[in-house]
Amino acid sequence: MGGFQLSLLAVVLSILSAVGDQEASPHVDGAPPSKIAVVGAGIGGSATAHFLRQHFGPEVQVDVFEKGEVGGRLATVTVNHNDYESGGSIIHSLNLHMQEFVKQLGLKHRRNVAGKTAVFNGEEVILEETDWYLLDLFRLWWRYGISFIRLQMWVEEIMEKFMRIYKYQAHGYAFSSVEELLDSLGGSGFINMTRRPLSDSLLELGVSQRFIDEVIAPVMRVNYGQNVSIPAFVGAVSLAGAQNNLWAVEGGNKLVCSGLLRMANANLLKARVNSISPVQSGEALQYQLNFTTAAGTGSELYDIVVLATPLQDSLGSGLEFHDFTPPFDHLPGSYHSTVATIVHGYLNTSFFGFADPRLFPFASVLTTDTPALFFNSVASACPVNISAGFRRRQPQEAGVYKVFSAQPLDKSELKTLFRSYYSVQVTEWQAYPHYGSSPGLPPVELHPNLYYLNGIEWAGSAMEMSSVAAKNIALLAYHRWNKQTDMVDQRDLMHRIKTEL
Repeated sequence: MGGFQLSLLAVVLSILSAVGDQEASPHVDGAPPSKIAVVGAGIGGSATAHFLRQHFGPEVQVDVFEKGEVGGRLATVTVNHNDYESGGSIIHSLNLHMQEFVKQLGLKHRRNVAGKTAVFNGEEVILEETDWYLLDLFRLWWRYGISFIRLQMWVEEIMEKFMRIYKYQAHGYAFSSVEELLDSLGGSGFINMTRRPLSDSLLELGVSQRFIDEVIAPVMRVNYGQNVSIPAFVGAVSLAGAQNNLWAVEGGNKLVCSGLLRMANANLLKARVNSISPVQSGEALQYQLNFTTAAGTGSELYDIVVLATPLQDSLGSGLEFHDFTPPFDHLPGSYHSTVATIVHGYLNTSFFGFADPRLFPFASVLTTDTPALFFNSVASACPVNISAGFRRRQPQEAGVYKVFSAQPLDKSELKTLFRSYYSVQVTEWQAYPHYGSSPGLPPVELHPNLYYLNGIEWAGSAMEMSSVAAKNIALLAYHRWNKQTDMVDQRDLMHRIKTEL
């Protein structure tokens, strides 16, 4: 999900897998699919619709089902006639799919408003950003030794390998599972990183426990609401997003989703999908989707279906699978609840040790993993539309703040963080997987021509991870339909791509 621009850290920086082995069953005459369904219109679902249109061409009908709002976990709330991000709010400069979407849609990067970050341990500010980069570097070195250099090199090495996915996808290669995708990028090392805690990997790297507690843990808390026991690969994705080359979309990140659906010429159906069942007609396999709209119930047959919504039972998705052989139901694991509270009021800076609010220099405060702390972070929020003359409110003025916490804040907690306030808006997100609650990575292929996008989140949850998964599924669906097995799960792709040129 990602919370804030952590410029302080710029220097730091399965159960169904067997089913996926079945061969797809294209129509006997080799005709292209006539109808494709995508369930979910968040960034994953809308990007999938866009990529499916790219690969299958203008003739196929693409229906996108969304029971809530387009954008999913990309959403805004309104305070004093301005809109603020309440969901996923930051995008990394290396996120090439998101960059391309924004360019194609004619959207703009939101103007960046500088602000300093601090880390608070419940008693005092233990780490703070200053106006002087060299001073920040010296302080990091003095307190943590070369831990931050080791971390930065580790993250850069992982990102460099991960960036290979864009070359593979540009050449049309797809992967039938998240494991295959990760293996093609970083070998068994990447897969092992999904199975061992971040803290173990960093200690092995020579990063100090103090650095993990005071720098890494606050980043994990703001980005995933969880601690350093989350898998190392998830942690690396999170740390890559803790640099200062971050951006957001002018007008709100959710505009990317509605724009992609428009560009895909997709039919958006405001409907809840209740059940899905396979229908065999001769040699052709289709899927029947039963759904509910404001006007009543309906059903439709599709050649290809992509589920771009979490299938974990804890979310109460209500989607049932009927008549599958072998039978299957929801996937194991649960999602982590994170509460985003948008408060219009006066920050209580004395809680952070600044009795005079005029002396409080920070735009955002992250927190260490301390039992007494009831919030993960608090930050001065900027609206999604920033005018040329915009400036952040000073702490002595009433401003808009975003607080992340595990539980909704009660009145006493709000009074602790704020001297007084005019309004409070609460959004409770099932924001990202609860890491460690699933025995492995979920499958991508649930059944021939039936695909699951959100399994990628169990390797790392971010807008770009969903976009990468969307491109992969569109390619995979296209190759399965056309029986192009030489484009799926190929080994040694870097060498193969060089010889193709």
